[in-house]
Amino acid sequence: MLVVLYKGPTIISTSSMPSQSLQWPLQSTQSRWVIGGILLLIENLLISVWYIIQTQIMKLYPAEFVVTLLYGLFATIISAPICFMGESNLCAWRLKPDVELASIVYSAFFGLTFSAIVHTFGLRMKGPVYTAIFKPLSIAIAAIMSFIFLGEALHLGSVIGGVIICVGFYAVLWGKANDEGGKNEDSCKIPLLQSPSN
Repeated sequence: MLVVLYKGPTIISTSSMPSQSLQWPLQSTQSRWVIGGILLLIENLLISVWYIIQTQIMKLYPAEFVVTLLYGLFATIISAPICFMGESNLCAWRLKPDVELASIVYSAFFGLTFSAIVHTFGLRMKGPVYTAIFKPLSIAIAAIMSFIFLGEALHLGSVIGGVIICVGFYAVLWGKANDEGGKNEDSCKIPLLQSPSN
């Protein structure tokens, strides 16, 4: 939440690079910042719930490819009406064989299909905690990538929030590894009082 709600002073500015950000009419930058933060919070909460549900699905039906196919199909069905409401001009939906088409194919393969299969496999192998903990890390990665590739300024809130996210990420991984290590040690211990064998 610190990354989203606290912008802070600019640490590194890229004033020489042109910023190409999408502009919504009649809305200030601050209102878009807060709306984006709220939507990001809702997405992270819903993804965490989805990972818990998907872990239960994988216990009953351990077929990653089928689960991923159904996930992609239903995500398309749900998001298609929203996309057409957002862009009602049908001419904007035409695909041309250029960089846009290549980016759509790339994001469809790596952004949805490949990452969903990896997440589903991780859910089946380790459970929802390991998979869900990587989601907030993407916020810090997005802040760094937007600075490097899009030329956006790097603010103090993004840096502090990124550090908190990384520390929290490694703290959860460390705690989970110690928890699993303790369970393995307990299962190997021989009880002090054994029933005498006859």
